[in-house]
Amino acid sequence: MASQRSSAGGVSTDKLLERRKLVARTGIVHALDVDNLSRAILIAKSVEPYVDAIKVSWAVMELGCKEVFYEVRRSVNLPIIADFKVADIPEISSRIVQKAIKLGADGVILQGFVGEESMKACIEEAHRYNGITFVVTEMSHSGAELFMQPVGAKIAELARELGSDGIIAPATRPERTREYRRIVGKDLIIMSPGVGAQGADVGDAIKAGADFEVIGRKIYEAENPGEAAKKLSEKMSLVRMELPSSRLSS
Repeated sequence: MASQRSSAGGVSTDKLLERRKLVARTGIVHALDVDNLSRAILIAKSVEPYVDAIKVSWAVMELGCKEVFYEVRRSVNLPIIADFKVADIPEISSRIVQKAIKLGADGVILQGFVGEESMKACIEEAHRYNGITFVVTEMSHSGAELFMQPVGAKIAELARELGSDGIIAPATRPERTREYRRIVGKDLIIMSPGVGAQGADVGDAIKAGADFEVIGRKIYEAENPGEAAKKLSEKMSLVRMELPSSRLSS
């Protein structure tokens, strides 16, 4: 979409508000956590037909935010999710969100444990630029059970009340994803990481109420990432075929 660069190095200002919509075609979001830009671009292109979005985290930021967002966005016609897990005071958090979206992100992931003020600032800032937000309720690793899980339900409630577009719930604990779906209702998007290397099977979170499963290493560490993504999407398709039609996004 972006064929020009602004003076800040992101997408041109006339393209700023043209966000790419996140649509559940395959139910897979690829976590592109590689630290070589050329390889990242090749992987992004190869997986494009089989995933619904590309998630970019701090793992690749040594390559430069401007360069990564610009090159990935120019290479594929997929939404880009900035997985910065923003967690700071409201003023700083909202600035991070603004910069990510101005550089080409369509959505931003933020932490919910920072509380209402920071969450509200991030959500409002993202919406100013037609971007979307995902609030982390609890993360997918086992350590999240100690501090995050006890307050996860309250975070999910706040995310819904403050107008976040979605939440992050762990694919590694599908019973928790099921509970979060009950809390946020049908309108919020649920994205679930932890599939593959962290132990969750493809389809576990989708069956529990998620809209998207995040898959990283299972794809980008494969000898042929495109082929790996294709096989995973085929497996996910079988799972999604068994869901009620009302569960599938259009």
